[in-house]
Amino acid sequence: MTWKRVCGVMLAGALMTGCAWGQQDYFSNWPAGDSPLEVGKRVAEHFVTSPHQYIRGPESTIHYSEVATWYGALRYATLTHDDALRTALIKRFDSVMPDGPEASRIPRRHHVDDSIFGVVPLEIGIETKDPKYLDYGKSWADRQWENPQPDGLSGETRFWIDDMYMLTMLQLEAYRATGDKKYLDRDAKEMAAYLDKLQQPNGLFFHAPDVKYYWGRGDGWVAAGMAEMLSELPADHPQRARILAGYKLMMAGLLKYQGKDGMWRELIDHDDAWPESSSSAMFTFAMVMGVKHGWLDAATYGPAARRGWLAVAGYIDQNADITSVCEGTGKKDDLPYYLARHRRTGDFHGQAPVLWAVDALLQ
Repeated sequence: MTWKRVCGVMLAGALMTGCAWGQQDYFSNWPAGDSPLEVGKRVAEHFVTSPHQYIRGPESTIHYSEVATWYGALRYATLTHDDALRTALIKRFDSVMPDGPEASRIPRRHHVDDSIFGVVPLEIGIETKDPKYLDYGKSWADRQWENPQPDGLSGETRFWIDDMYMLTMLQLEAYRATGDKKYLDRDAKEMAAYLDKLQQPNGLFFHAPDVKYYWGRGDGWVAAGMAEMLSELPADHPQRARILAGYKLMMAGLLKYQGKDGMWRELIDHDDAWPESSSSAMFTFAMVMGVKHGWLDAATYGPAARRGWLAVAGYIDQNADITSVCEGTGKKDDLPYYLARHRRTGDFHGQAPVLWAVDALLQ
């Protein structure tokens, strides 16, 4: 084992003697093959040639996990100035534009899992300035608020923790694409409402109000959604303090449950649950963002984020597929149900957050 590997693995809650890391050094000096640049290239290029997932018949549409992977790959292409990769990713999306050969795969429901589809054309529009994609993506964001609730929240609000990424990410991208503050205000109000209703005193989130289990990937969506939003909310925004407080409380809770191997479990607070890669990548992403933006104490969270990344990188196989990804999981108030969830390899639920973590580390 190299000195760099030893230093990277041993860094835990505090700096280890002999490893004098500065804030930026937590996220550099990677072992061979584990650097975000290398991993991102492999995973993003693999996505370009991957078939759609969760297509079970002629009525099946693009799945939200594919959208999340597209977003991560597009961000990677931008951060690395990889024009060839971006072109390939846009070509893949052109096939599911309204005039494309796979237009039948465009999601149709007024539902958070379908509406997030608009993130991809918005991100393409942000990167290319092409009004075709900007206008199409904006139409999805506007549709999401066509029939708001009396309290001003989206009609798609359902108070599942997944929505703290699914619902908010579309509005955030619309704000990034247009600069129109209404999208950011919608977003922040929605996130604050979810925090007030769903966050537990230990900082974590039950899968749903009637299912009192801390399911890893569900909490991962929350962590990622808050980190994304905090990166855009101005210091004087009326909801920023509430969201930042909720984020910090969650990160402190997660820190207590990170395993010695750097991973988090499929059920966060159950040592007998298996190490799960998609949630671990999501939590790593959220902590990297916190350290880099100064929301979290670097000496406390930098080592944890580094350990998380090195652990997750070890779950990527020779085909650039992420292993040990929890299968899609509906809510059920039953412990054996969660503990028996199957592990998948190459599922977009895992490919996506690995790319997000890559992007955060490269920023």
